Amino acid sequence: MSAEEEREIKHRIPMKAIYLYLFIVAVGLILICRGPRGFSDHSLHRRVGPGRRIKLRSSFSVSHNNSSNHEHVAFDPLIAEIERRRDDREWERHYLEQQQWQHKPAPAAESQPEWEEYMNAEDYVNDEDRFNVSYRLITLFPKVDVNPADGFLSLQELKDWHLEQALREVMHRTDREMEKYDKNKDGLVSFQEYHPPSWVQDSGNISAYGIENGWWMEEHFNASDEDGDGLLNRTEFNNFLHPADSNNSKLIEWLCKEEVRERDTDKDGRLNFPEFYHGLYDLIRNYDDNTFNESHVSQGYESMREASAKKLFTELDKNHDGFLMENELQPVINRLHPGEEYYAKQQADYMIMQADADKDGRLSLKEMLDHPYVFYSAIFTDEEDEDDYHDEFR
Repeated sequence: MSAEEEREIKHRIPMKAIYLYLFIVAVGLILICRGPRGFSDHSLHRRVGPGRRIKLRSSFSVSHNNSSNHEHVAFDPLIAEIERRRDDREWERHYLEQQQWQHKPAPAAESQPEWEEYMNAEDYVNDEDRFNVSYRLITLFPKVDVNPADGFLSLQELKDWHLEQALREVMHRTDREMEKYDKNKDGLVSFQEYHPPSWVQDSGNISAYGIENGWWMEEHFNASDEDGDGLLNRTEFNNFLHPADSNNSKLIEWLCKEEVRERDTDKDGRLNFPEFYHGLYDLIRNYDDNTFNESHVSQGYESMREASAKKLFTELDKNHDGFLMENELQPVINRLHPGEEYYAKQQADYMIMQADADKDGRLSLKEMLDHPYVFYSAIFTDEEDEDDYHDEFR
């Protein structure tokens, strides 16, 4: 093959991708402009119908017991940024209230802005003069369709996209917390700068939640301090606040130790089968429904459940001594403490399930445009009853 032919082939490959996206955009624009399913002249309200609004609240649920503590991350970075700004204002308001409570300012202290007037993401989405759902999906499609750029969104691509958005949000919250605790503004947090959470302070018994239990104090702090300099930099502080998303082996060991410590009722430093069965098994099982299917509930439910638990216990008990030590929990610690990767897959699964009309396991741009509210976590409500939410996808 000549050098000229090689150059022609190399040039031809990216051009195919360009033509593909031009075709996708053209199809998308046609879909917007034609028929009652379109969003022409920003007619979001016309699609939803009179008296209906989009509520930017998650309409999917995850199976894990800890999911209630997880903050949903918007699919659209534009919406995420609006929500982030409002959340920052609310955080700032709460922080200032704490400062005022600690320092007890005079009654004539300067008043704060009207926080509730700050824009809601849902207000922005429902403003037909400023937001067009179809246009946003057409814009986002090629940013998600990257591996490979083939005109379809795979489960992996959706998961990677959600994970990227989630980790960005997590780091933003870390930066906000670091600003709060980094008293000398050196970009590092010392153990002395980080003080107990309010629920510990209010308990009146710090020792019960302190070093003995390793919940938040020195044990946790030292496990997060990878370079051992006694200070947490930005990455280490992020791992400190979100250990489930960390690759720090010391933090993983700390999480395992905490699980044993919390479930170890006889305080022998290890878990016997009853302690595992009545403490951890349900959390692990709920992470992966394949472990045991509750739809098979029958007269022998409890015996089937116990048999399944014993099987898992035996698999984890590597030295076959009838007990589980800290290191033996490592294979399931991500089930006990699911990280953002787990939730990203849950969101990707949900979107495929709801929008994949031809059931080929991937999403085309047309399928996204036909199911736009799946990507904006939409729940429709009547304006007359704003508190009565209906999940349209169940």
